[in-house]
Parts: sequence; structure tokens; C-alpha cells
Amino acid sequence: MKYLITGANGQLATEFRKSFEANTSIEVLALSKDKLDITDVKSLEDVILNFKPNIIINCAAYNDVDGAESERDIAFKINCEGPGFLAKFAYKIGALLVHYSTDYVFDGTKEDFYTEEDEPNPLSVYGKSKLEGEKAIISETDNYLIFRVSWVFGEGRQNFFYKLSQWMQKNRVIKIVSDQVSIPCYSEDIVKVTRRAIDKGLKGLFHLTNSGYASRYEVARFYVDISGKDNLILPVATSYFKTPAQRPYFSALSNKRISKILEIEIPHWKNALERYVKRGIQDKKYDTLF
Repeated sequence: MKYLITGANGQLATEFRKSFEANTSIEVLALSKDKLDITDVKSLEDVILNFKPNIIINCAAYNDVDGAESERDIAFKINCEGPGFLAKFAYKIGALLVHYSTDYVFDGTKEDFYTEEDEPNPLSVYGKSKLEGEKAIISETDNYLIFRVSWVFGEGRQNFFYKLSQWMQKNRVIKIVSDQVSIPCYSEDIVKVTRRAIDKGLKGLFHLTNSGYASRYEVARFYVDISGKDNLILPVATSYFKTPAQRPYFSALSNKRISKILEIEIPHWKNALERYVKRGIQDKKYDTLF
């Protein structure tokens, strides 16, 4: 099997690369943006048609939720046009395309877990660009796996916990919003479920999250506790911070469908975060955090 991974320096791509290391029957080509820009049609076509992967895992994305409000064209180019190009060439060679979307395709007004049957209604440019990316893929191929995830964290500096750790080092008292509720998702668990879905020959759109739900405030408090720090975390409303992008109030996704089909139980976010912290300390991968 041959895998092409885009966005090779991101959290998910890093986890995929680690998960493939011990498997000698898999050939992996992992390319960062400077080696493969998914919005560059010619380069994309050359790489895909020459390497001829069986599976393409798209980890390239524009994830700056607030930045997208002023960089709409860039966000749509990376989150919508790029995935569409990938789907087009994947279809051409008969490859499966694996892609990651977001809970921000929903407006948060349901006041219950969102299922795959719920109608998206994104509030932000970022959310809209990710939704259009889903549509672009579906219009180009039927051989796809689209996973909606939320609040992804893992090895790297692009997640909430890295930022929180930096704030913890500089300030004892930290204010965190308490009216944004979703589910932290560990890259390790996302990769495990994704690989199981691929092995089972699954296709379609699914919600892939850890179990449970929490506000940013609750998550931050738990992180401080298990990190052994004494920072004081105070709850504030979203309106306390003047951010450009509007975020949903309750955007937690239901993972029941994927769990039932694959016959698995995806770990609770608290379990995932405990493993993340333990791994960070033992492996000294996140030495800037602790």
C-alpha cells in the first residue's frame, strides 16, 4: 500500500507518520506545504500521477479561525479548492481520499450533539470554507472518507494546550471562555480510528471525536490539574475577547455512528488528555509545556 500525506508538519500528519513507522508493508510519501502545495494544480497532478498512491490523506488546511475573516480567499483556496483538486486526481487513479473537516460547519443552536444528518450552517468564514471543501470532494469522487473533528490536539504548536501552556508560564490567573462547548480530540485517537475505517473499507462522511463534551473553561481547568500546576482559571463569556470570527455555542459532534459501524468505543476526552500529558512528559516531546 502506498500513502500520500499532505500537510506533513501538522499534528495529524505527524501522528500518521509515527503510526506507519513500524509497518514495512506500507510506503509513505509525506510532503509539507513547501514540497507540495495542494492549491498548485500542476505540482499536485505531477506528484499524484507519478507516485500513484492507493490512499491520499489530506492533512493540509487553513486553520486560523480568526485569520480567515480577513483572508477569505486564502482560506477558501486551501480548504475548498485544494481538497477539490485532490479529489479530482484521486478519482483519476482510483485512490481513496481521506479528508478532515470541522464541527464549525454547524451554528451551535441545536442544543444537542450534532449527527451526520444535521444540516450545516457555519457562522464563520473558516466554517464556510471547510463546508465547501466537503462539497468539492463529494462532487469529484465517491471514493472518500470525510471526518469532521473538533479542537484537535497532539504533538505540535497548533493546538489550544500549547497556547494555554505558554499563558500558564507567564500568568498565574488566566481567563478562558466558558460558553464555547465542544470536544477535545486527540490526534492519536483520530489516527487510530481513521486507520481502522480504512482497513474496514469504509466510505462516506462521519463525525470522529473523542467521547464526552466540555467548555473551553472546563478543559483548561482539567489540563492545569493533571499538569500539576497551580494556575487559577477563571470563566468569562466569549464577548470578553473581541475576536473577528463568530464561534458556535454548542458544536459537540456525536461519534455514535462511526463507533457502531467500527464496533469500537472511542476514549473520553479526559482519558485522551491524560495520555497526551503523560506522553509529553515521558517522551519529552512537549518539553516547552511542562
